Amino acid sequence: MDKFKTLEIVQKTPNSRVFHLYLNRPSHRNALSRDFFFEFPKALASLDQNPNVSVVVLSGAGKHFCAGIDLGTLGSISDQSVSSDRGRAGEKFRREIKYLQEAITAIERCRKPVIAGIHGACIGGGIDIVTGCDIRYCTDEAFFSVKEVDLAITADLGTLQRLPAIVGYGNAMELALTGRRFSGQEARQLGLVSRTFRSKEEMDEAVRLVAEDIASKSPLAVTGTKAVLLRSRDLTVDQGLDYVATWNSAMLLSDDLTEAISAHTQKRKPVFAKL
Repeated sequence: MDKFKTLEIVQKTPNSRVFHLYLNRPSHRNALSRDFFFEFPKALASLDQNPNVSVVVLSGAGKHFCAGIDLGTLGSISDQSVSSDRGRAGEKFRREIKYLQEAITAIERCRKPVIAGIHGACIGGGIDIVTGCDIRYCTDEAFFSVKEVDLAITADLGTLQRLPAIVGYGNAMELALTGRRFSGQEARQLGLVSRTFRSKEEMDEAVRLVAEDIASKSPLAVTGTKAVLLRSRDLTVDQGLDYVATWNSAMLLSDDLTEAISAHTQKRKPVFAKL
């Protein structure tokens, strides 16, 4: 496995196609450092290209999922943008923001589904991360905040773009303008997470079962479903239908389809080749 300063990749069960990616700065509540923004897309790309990986489970080491961006990281970005030429300083700062954005968007660029298991704090940059994930679960004691407004920042790493499609425009506006803290139960009511659990252990087991179930399915169908859903967010219904027709014209007729039909006929579990 690759070694990182801010992350850890673990295959908990031998031969499992489910791999775990941990935010691994527990002493800092997994706050997002400069190293994180360099390492996170590298880790996801590594998992994406690994044929033994079918599903990625993303969670936080220690007592919290993520406390947001490290204030030291904010300070270093600000220092780098100091220039007597306001235009050049602004252009450099924009490139810096785009670099940070790309690190979070790497979740969507990963072909494999990414499931977030959230406990403890999920604040600011933590919400940027989970809104990029494909499935989200949390514990009852988890708490959330779109905190950037309280730090005099307009959230710029994805929350304002992705959260409205998940919880609705009005709810996203209220959460982003107030920066208020909300519970795991409210996150469930809003649709930010699919389910809540009484304990982290209960959540971890449920996430494992969901991930293993998805990993047992056709990898072509799973990656195709993620790709089409993501693409369809920005398309009309007609455009989305045209896109999936084109996709399936290239991907549908496969060994996976033959195996799925054979397994159904023979009343056995299908076995699919790695992708």
